[in-house]
Amino acid sequence: MPEPAIQLIDVNKFYGNYQALNAVNLEIAQGERLVVCGPSGSGKSTMIRCMNRLEEHDSGRILIEGIELNDNLQALDEVRREVGMVFQDFNLFPHMSVLTNCALPLMRVRKVKQQDAEAAAMVQLGRMKIASQAGKYPDELSGGQQQRVAIARALCMQPRIMLFDEPTSALDPEMVGEILDCMIELADEGMTMVCVTHEMGFARRAADRVAFMAEGEIVEVATPDRFFDDPSHEKTKAFLAQILER
Repeated sequence: MPEPAIQLIDVNKFYGNYQALNAVNLEIAQGERLVVCGPSGSGKSTMIRCMNRLEEHDSGRILIEGIELNDNLQALDEVRREVGMVFQDFNLFPHMSVLTNCALPLMRVRKVKQQDAEAAAMVQLGRMKIASQAGKYPDELSGGQQQRVAIARALCMQPRIMLFDEPTSALDPEMVGEILDCMIELADEGMTMVCVTHEMGFARRAADRVAFMAEGEIVEVATPDRFFDDPSHEKTKAFLAQILER
């Protein structure tokens, strides 16, 4: 059996007296597409941010392709080179062009020459159908265009795993579809993906499994058909009844 892409074993995370993650256990296979959903404050974003140690878990173990996330900075750097992350608020450098935003990580982290880094960036910008905006600055773009740039930037590093933390939550409704379409294209290419989202249509169409979180715990994990058509937990049923009515 191939090594899992991601393993969380009895992971706990506290903010003072508040427990954000409570004994979370989760295993994600290579090439699997997992969508994580749940109400606000359920621990979804905390969990995904712990997967590349943007947040440090307090106990338990997190392994990325067999490498444990702990205080070993060399191991952490190795993991981050192979794990791309896209945030809800884009996190682009406002004083740099779209092209430089995408090329810079390759130059700084992988030590790629500027000319080669920019060529690679243009490939990914083209893949995200945003290459024509390469010379512009982030504030000259729409929210949907900025998010496509953010995805292109992450893809420039050729990650084996992509993490998406509510990538459409900051977008106007008419821009959501274009980002979900980009993500579905990536999912169809077989990349390991973990996506925190409230977009249930995306979950049904693109996910291999859907995980539902509540009060810092993973309550239920199932295939999309089982999750939407025959959920087993009362909290899942209540969540779906609420969100699918909107």
